Amino acid sequence: MQKNILIYIALILALCLPLSGYAARPLVTDDARLTNAHSCQLESWVRAYEGGREAWALPACNLGENFEITFGGGVYHNQDENYRTEDWILQFKTLFKPLETNGWGWGLAAGHVKHTDIQPGPNQLGNTYFYVPVSFSLSDDDVIVHLNIGMLRDKQASELKANMGLGAEFKLGGAFKGIAEVFGDNSQNPFYQLGVRYSLVPEVFQIDGTIGQQVNGDNESQWLSIGLRWTP
Repeated sequence: MQKNILIYIALILALCLPLSGYAARPLVTDDARLTNAHSCQLESWVRAYEGGREAWALPACNLGENFEITFGGGVYHNQDENYRTEDWILQFKTLFKPLETNGWGWGLAAGHVKHTDIQPGPNQLGNTYFYVPVSFSLSDDDVIVHLNIGMLRDKQASELKANMGLGAEFKLGGAFKGIAEVFGDNSQNPFYQLGVRYSLVPEVFQIDGTIGQQVNGDNESQWLSIGLRWTP
């Protein structure tokens, strides 16, 4: 019952709270925006589960005006089983309509993951995937909601899965912002997370933290993440 209440709270936050800024780490749900033209950024985080942890680094560069490439990877270590594995991600993203204040935008992202073994559910991973990011701006960017709809191919299970995400960012005061989102695919219960982001240098360097879990999942599906985003 308590888990269901948390899910409802996350959904209400994602739909109703005032937002600011743009979708980025720690959101899994992507937005209809790109890294600045002819520049790069870095998103990195550590996510801890019961008995294991994973660490990620995802650099992204906008090579022209409207074509972003992300290439990076992660490492997962299960302390109980003394098991370690790696994943590598290559993703391309473009926009058909950039997000504007009091408007909306959408685009397309597609990617490939080599060796999808790092908690694929919470990371929305598939061997090959694509999704359409859609963002809505309301009240002069005080409210921005992000929606993702896509497909992923699970090579190990030899099946296609439909996935989606609903996320939002909102002001908490000062340099603090909050995030809330729900995401998942049609093969299992969705995941949710709530978090806080703090801007050490506005629009340049931020740190963040989240807590999350699978709906009706056991303790092993719970996580705590700490990350950073650098946009030089």
